[in-house]
Amino acid sequence: MKTFLLIGIIVLLTISDLQAQTPAKKPIRLAVAGLTHGHNSFILGRKDKGDFQLVGVFETNNELALLRAKKFGFDPNLIYNNLDRMLDSVKPDAVVAFGSIYEHMAVVEACAPRGIHVMVEKPLATNVEHAKKMVELAEKYHIYLLTDYETSWYPTTAKSFQLVNDSNFVGKIKKVVIHDGHQGPKEIGCDKYFLDWLTDPIQNGGGALIDFGCYGANLMTYLQKGEVPVSVTAVTQQIKPDIYPKVDDDATIIVSYAKSQCIIQASWNWPFSRKDMEIYGNTGYIVAENNYDMRLRNGTMKTEQSTRVTAKDISVYEDPFTYFADVINGKIKMTKYDLYSPENNLMVVKILSAARESAKTGKTVKFK
Repeated sequence: MKTFLLIGIIVLLTISDLQAQTPAKKPIRLAVAGLTHGHNSFILGRKDKGDFQLVGVFETNNELALLRAKKFGFDPNLIYNNLDRMLDSVKPDAVVAFGSIYEHMAVVEACAPRGIHVMVEKPLATNVEHAKKMVELAEKYHIYLLTDYETSWYPTTAKSFQLVNDSNFVGKIKKVVIHDGHQGPKEIGCDKYFLDWLTDPIQNGGGALIDFGCYGANLMTYLQKGEVPVSVTAVTQQIKPDIYPKVDDDATIIVSYAKSQCIIQASWNWPFSRKDMEIYGNTGYIVAENNYDMRLRNGTMKTEQSTRVTAKDISVYEDPFTYFADVINGKIKMTKYDLYSPENNLMVVKILSAARESAKTGKTVKFK
């Protein structure tokens, strides 16, 4: 008995010793490029999960950089006012871009040749030329290039897609209606650094059409598995020209496909913030009211059913940075037209560019 006990102790000690010698997976060295985007709090205020180590922050506005350092408690010595110098000094594995949409291009141009993965805030770019070049650079230098949308984290988005793809709940999709927006960036309290470029037609590419129209284009591109639209028709308005004199603050976009249609309503004029999606097929419909609440009905049901979906109910990443880390570490593989993918988001920019042209000319823009 003593012999068996001694052997057991030795085995346990050996296992403990081996575990102690096995190095823990190193956190991804992460740098932030730009701090003017109001969503920078998503990463700077994120609870440490051990998957990332902040190694550098690029921002040309030193006043803003120091304000963010004080607010979020990162070392001011991490701040650089030159992107190339930061990348060469701290050698990050990945970069998240939180500057203007127009500046995304410069971030990818700097990171891709250095083999640094990039995730940008939505949309991918302000124009098709930039978007194409960014995707080409990512492919050439074998880096991951992701675009982050809030609706990509929603359990109702994941559940809607599951019902459409796996359960054929609605049958063949005929029409999708998507609403995104809020009372307006100034009205909800965006700071001056964010407003300066968000309301600029070059730095943002437009107003509400770009800021919120991108969500619908992203979701519909996934639902259509990357199908190229037949045409895009759009109408924009300046309902508050005294507040937003340079850009539109309301947009309605109709994206027509061979056998379906998507209506995207993007606005800085809603009485309340909203992000919702309606999917109609020939046998049923799904209404994702927000990130957790849904209504649905098909031919097998006598009445509409309301349901609440959480991350526990369905596989979904509610943290985009965890998703980014798992893509980098090979734990998950992006499919060709999934919500974060370059292919999807290049199509998004093509749809938005066509919508901008349609609104400007008053004509429907045909896709080749």
